[in-house]
Amino acid sequence: MARTVLVLGAGMVGTCTALHLQQRGCEVVLVDRRAPGQETSYGNAGLIQREAVEPYAFPREAGFVLNAALGRGAEVNWHARGLWQMAGPLLRYFQHSHPEAHQRATQAYSRLIAHCTDEHGLLIDAAGAQDLVRREGFRFVFRTAQAWDEAVQRAARLHTQFGVRYQAEDTAQLAQAEPALRLPLAGALHWLDPWAVQNPGVLVQRYADLLVARGGRVVRGDAHTLQAQGAGWSVHTHEGRCEAAQVVLALGPWADEFIRPLGYRLPLFLKRGYHQHYRSPATLNQPLLDAERGYVLAPMQQGLRLTTGAEFAPLSAPPTPVQLAKAEALAREWLALGEAMPEPPWLGARPCTADMLPVMGPAPRHPGLWFNFGHAHQGFTLGPVAGRLLAEMILGETPWVDPAPFLPQRLM
Repeated sequence: MARTVLVLGAGMVGTCTALHLQQRGCEVVLVDRRAPGQETSYGNAGLIQREAVEPYAFPREAGFVLNAALGRGAEVNWHARGLWQMAGPLLRYFQHSHPEAHQRATQAYSRLIAHCTDEHGLLIDAAGAQDLVRREGFRFVFRTAQAWDEAVQRAARLHTQFGVRYQAEDTAQLAQAEPALRLPLAGALHWLDPWAVQNPGVLVQRYADLLVARGGRVVRGDAHTLQAQGAGWSVHTHEGRCEAAQVVLALGPWADEFIRPLGYRLPLFLKRGYHQHYRSPATLNQPLLDAERGYVLAPMQQGLRLTTGAEFAPLSAPPTPVQLAKAEALAREWLALGEAMPEPPWLGARPCTADMLPVMGPAPRHPGLWFNFGHAHQGFTLGPVAGRLLAEMILGETPWVDPAPFLPQRLM
């Protein structure tokens, strides 16, 4: 049992953690109540965002905050009960978003993002998943010249500081690159380094299949059945109880409800999001972010996927897809979106921390228990990086990235 590790949560982060532990000689059991990649990892825009070196800060512009509070625009929606429950973490989120604090977070965060495509590339090749991935970047598109000019200045700064590559495209260049756009837009930023995945859930499943092909196990089970067992841990699964000396919690938005009974009160909160697929007669060559309205259109195997911005609400709150309706109306202004697919809108949640950095490392008061969650908007992007870093910590290797900024005790 000493070299056995349980990984709870078969999203991108958990599956990649299991693979990296397996590569280091561990016997791994990956446990989830559903098949791999069917929760949060399923519903995102499918982007491996090499350009995302800055974590998402709390918007501090008075106009944006007022519009969000009054329910204007498509970028943000909120539930009163959710804001009340999240008040403490959201206040700390606002404080950590001060420019000086945000810059410190960026220095740590960017070190993870810098490796995302390299680490995904190794797993994509090993899993035979090249057919799912396009490596041509994606675009931020802008409605106004002022917003485009400001974005180009920011891109130039990120290129200087972090080596992020981009190409600024004016109205004519954007129209040539994406002829399906039926209204002239002010311009675009073509980020050159990100990759686009045409079915995010299937990519996670391919990674899980690789784990099984290499001798690992993927089983159905409930993380809430985890309990201390002698010098280790055990969890109940459909195949019986599984025991291990070490256990990793990679539970994404469900992490907080799990760790609270163990006595951990971390400043975690959720940003929910929706998506809908459309039978669009238009063809987009790359995913597009409407940068001034906060939604993404991404070509997928299931159709054209529209994903929304952030909704602040409890995990258990009923769906309120008002953002989806607003984003659809905005998207139809400049693209022939077509009919929505008959399935209901998808709803998921992004697991966020007040300081915008993921939680990765040993649980301070429970030997053999490890945390790997809180990756916010970039769990899909950072899964292989987070999996490698945590595996190195568990096995006592010298970490390739300094783990100090991500350890759980920083938030306690």
